[in-house]
Amino acid sequence: MKPVEPGPVKLFAGVLFSDDTLLKSALEMLCEKYGEIDFISDPFPFDDTDYYESEMGSPIIRKFISFKRLIHPKELARIKIETNGIEDSLSVKHNRKVNIDPGILDYDKVVLASAKYNGRKVYLDYGIWADLTFHFEKNRFTPYPWSFPDFKKELYNDVFLKIRQKFKEQRRELE
Repeated sequence: MKPVEPGPVKLFAGVLFSDDTLLKSALEMLCEKYGEIDFISDPFPFDDTDYYESEMGSPIIRKFISFKRLIHPKELARIKIETNGIEDSLSVKHNRKVNIDPGILDYDKVVLASAKYNGRKVYLDYGIWADLTFHFEKNRFTPYPWSFPDFKKELYNDVFLKIRQKFKEQRRELE
């Protein structure tokens, strides 16, 4: 069987922040790089862990955004490097105040980009790993046993269903 080139996927980002002004700057920078944002979720408190508090302060809020332009999945590693650069440019006294976790969504799954190795992750490029986070089954996104604690709570199911619906509409337009 010959290899088949994958179809375009939906780029999204989970954004943790503790400063609304820096979030606005981050969103502007993301738009400059990846184009129009077509979805912004309501805010979610990020309080399952205090892992980021010493660096970011508190309270920490999470929002999800998605971009109108679909991408090739191979772009994810490069995008993670670029979003790390955006985080660095917005840091205050070498502390991140915005944490951007880009990912991709297709019909069947949600994958986050990670700079941290783990036995379940698959290497992409540039020191970046693919972290399979959700799979789509029976009209819902289901977390894996290794998914982050806040993802396991399924707080974000409606968010990813909305992003998936946008993705499906965009793919239909391409056909």
